[in-house]
Amino acid sequence: MSSDQRVAFVGLGGMGGGMAHRLREAGVRLVVQNRTAAKTIPLVDAGAIAAGTPAGAAADADVVFVSVADEEALDEVIFGPHGVAAGLRPGGYLVDTSTASPTYSIAAAERLAERGIRFVEARILGNPLHARSGELRIFAAGRDQDVEAVRPLLEIIGQEIRNLGPIGAASTFKLAFNVLLGAQLAAISEAVGLAERAGLSREVMLQTIGTSGLASPVLAFRCALALKGRFDPPAFRTRLMHKDLRLALSDARSPMPVIARAAEYFDAALERGLGELDAAIVLARAEPAVQAGAAR
Repeated sequence: MSSDQRVAFVGLGGMGGGMAHRLREAGVRLVVQNRTAAKTIPLVDAGAIAAGTPAGAAADADVVFVSVADEEALDEVIFGPHGVAAGLRPGGYLVDTSTASPTYSIAAAERLAERGIRFVEARILGNPLHARSGELRIFAAGRDQDVEAVRPLLEIIGQEIRNLGPIGAASTFKLAFNVLLGAQLAAISEAVGLAERAGLSREVMLQTIGTSGLASPVLAFRCALALKGRFDPPAFRTRLMHKDLRLALSDARSPMPVIARAAEYFDAALERGLGELDAAIVLARAEPAVQAGAAR
């Protein structure tokens, strides 16, 4: 990729902001845009240029990265009246790092192709710290030549880049990972509830699970959050976990009863107004979905 490549980044939340900073630190010529304009200030201080709309950010770009929370926001940012598609020239690349369903991604790629815009899914595994340090794992999908064209940029923000195949593959892969986490958190909540009802200590259970052979680094991290009662700032918001579980269930080609049951935990958390807290909130009390269900 040439050193004069022009790049835009739209969506500067925890993940998007980290990736944008990483690109700028690598010397990438960067235009940034965010719905809340204040989030552009640190990047402007680092040498980026701020734009007022996604279309404005894309107007002079060769590649546009997008990182937003859900499909509604994604649709507005890409296809809205001031969206990326209104500004990006034919032949440009749109790299979507958000989490969306394969159905949405395939449809978006087709709509962009009608405008001559090349679409790459770049689904990411990691947290905001990984985004900032360039240690993300990136699972891409799209035409081979398109993925290869943006690979040098992906290598700045990620330590591992894999091309999974056609559009939709990376979205399915990411949802599969996220539903696994959701199911594990729900299972831990039930296990801890079982012990607590028998008079055992919730704290001892969480501490032991988090330091046992059953715990991955991600689960150990969330058991520790629950022990400390520290769910804000979130590493992965409850409403995003809820969204991903429901996307997976709606796109599934066969029943997923375990995931359907796990989704009830996050349904209940949203009903209690906990959507902006870390998904570990389901470990904060025994069987929240059962309690919420009993009240309905």
